[in-house]
Amino acid sequence: MDHRDNLTAMLLFARVVERQSFSEAARSLHLSKSHVSREIARLEVRLGMKLLQRTTRKVVLTELGQAYYPFCTRLLAEMHRADAFVQQVHHLPAGNVRLQAPVTFGCQCVVPALNAFLHRHIHINVDLELSSSDDPQPDADVAIVIRTRAPEAENYRELSSIDWGLYATPDYLAAHPPIDHPERLSRHDLLLFHGPAHTAALPFRRDKQRLALDVHSRFRANNSMALLNAALAGTGIAYLPAYMTQDALARGEIQQVLPEWQMDRLHSYLLLKALPQPSSPITLLCDALVKALGKP
Repeated sequence: MDHRDNLTAMLLFARVVERQSFSEAARSLHLSKSHVSREIARLEVRLGMKLLQRTTRKVVLTELGQAYYPFCTRLLAEMHRADAFVQQVHHLPAGNVRLQAPVTFGCQCVVPALNAFLHRHIHINVDLELSSSDDPQPDADVAIVIRTRAPEAENYRELSSIDWGLYATPDYLAAHPPIDHPERLSRHDLLLFHGPAHTAALPFRRDKQRLALDVHSRFRANNSMALLNAALAGTGIAYLPAYMTQDALARGEIQQVLPEWQMDRLHSYLLLKALPQPSSPITLLCDALVKALGKP
C-alpha cells in the first residue's frame, strides 16, 4: 500500500465526519461532492474496510470508522499546526542591523547576548563592528558607548552600569603586605588601564569618605584583557571593570581588593542613528540587549 495515496483521503474523511455531510465537507474545501465521495470510497477499498454508512440524510461512522477517525484527526491537527508555523515564519521580523561596540565590552558582554538574539530571530542579520573609537560610525544603526554620564544625543537608551575595582591573585596578595585601606596600595604595583605612565589617581568612596590616591603603575595597557592576564600571572593588582573578572572570580583565580570601597562607575548606552519603529529589527535588538545586560 502506498501511504501517500491515503493522506489526502484521510483529511477528506475527517472533514466529512466533522461536518456530518459530504456536501458540507466538499463546500468547505471548495471541492465537488463527487470528488470527496470518490476519494473516500477509494480509501475504503485500499484499507479493505467500510468507514462510513451513507444514508440520504446523514453520514454514520461504522465501528471500524470510529476507530480509524482519531488517526485522521491527528493528521488534520498536524496539518493545521504546520500551516500556522508557515504563517508565523512569514510574519517574523526580518532585516539587517549594523551594531558598533567597544572591543572588550563587545566580546565579553555583547556577543553572548547577540548569540541568543540570533537564535530567536532567524530572519534578522547583525553586522557587528568592534571598535576602539567611542565615536559612533556614520553607518551604524546602533552604537554602544561607555560614558560617565548620559549622552547629549537625542536618541539613546541606557544599557548597563559598569563598576570598576581592584583585583589580584590570592598568591600575590599572600606574598605582599596586607591591604586594609586604600593608602596601603602605595606599597604595591598597580596594573592600570589609563593615566600617566607611572602614576594615576584612583577614586575611592565609602559612606561619606572620598579619597583620590596616586599609585605606582608598573604596567599600563589600553586593553582590559591584557591587564587581566597580567593580574592572573601575579604581576600586580589590576584595575578592571567588573564584567571582565566574573569568570576568574568564580574559579577562585583572583579576588577583589578592598571590595567595601566603591571606585569608578561608568555606564553603557545605546546610541540610535534614528528613532526606529516599535517592531523593527533595531528595536528588537535593543530590547534584547537591555534585557540581557541591564539591571535585573
